[in-house]
Amino acid sequence: MKVRTLHSWPATADEAEAVQDRLRPLLDLTGSGPAEVGTVAGLDVSYEEGTDRLAAAVVVLDAATLRPVEESVVIGTAAFPYVPGLFAFRELPTLVEALERLTTVPDLLVCDGHGLAHPRRFGLACHLGVLTGLPSLGVGKTRLVGSYDPPGEPRGSMSDLVDAGEVVGRVLRTQDGVRPVFVSAGHRIDLDTACRHVLALAPDYRLPETTRRADRLSRQALAGPLPA
Repeated sequence: MKVRTLHSWPATADEAEAVQDRLRPLLDLTGSGPAEVGTVAGLDVSYEEGTDRLAAAVVVLDAATLRPVEESVVIGTAAFPYVPGLFAFRELPTLVEALERLTTVPDLLVCDGHGLAHPRRFGLACHLGVLTGLPSLGVGKTRLVGSYDPPGEPRGSMSDLVDAGEVVGRVLRTQDGVRPVFVSAGHRIDLDTACRHVLALAPDYRLPETTRRADRLSRQALAGPLPA
């Protein structure tokens, strides 16, 4: 699939913030998402412990059956130092390469990370949505910004994630009694629709199948092939 080249990869924090500032006005956070979702892509990155070596994985699933349609994984190196609010730049070049190797163009991107629920309102899901032009959302395992009231215990319970007086995401219980996840819109999708998709993608476990499968693929790639 094609990923647009909208900027060069920054070398400094000032350059990275300038990229975010330039792309943020391109976001569409009110769209209802794709009219029909046939395929959904999960994106995740794993790191080799103690190094900057990483594996970026994209797993495309059939939205109805959650069966895999296509997989792509690329081994790379973190492309940017760790700077709060700019973490996506460490992973973006390798994730983009993995996306470009796909022959399937998914209808929706589900990122392991955040979209609008980000200190600069431009997390990984926003950035990838703008670069690809595809509807995107973020599912974070932990909170990055904001405060919230705990959602109810039953599956599907949710509460607003609020930062500086703005609703930036939802705290969503995907299974009865499990820890919630943090859902935020990325691009071309509204928050209510994003939460519906996350619930549909998490029929049995806390994390959506997109994240679970991409995480497994990236970890396997770092570990290397099993011995014969």
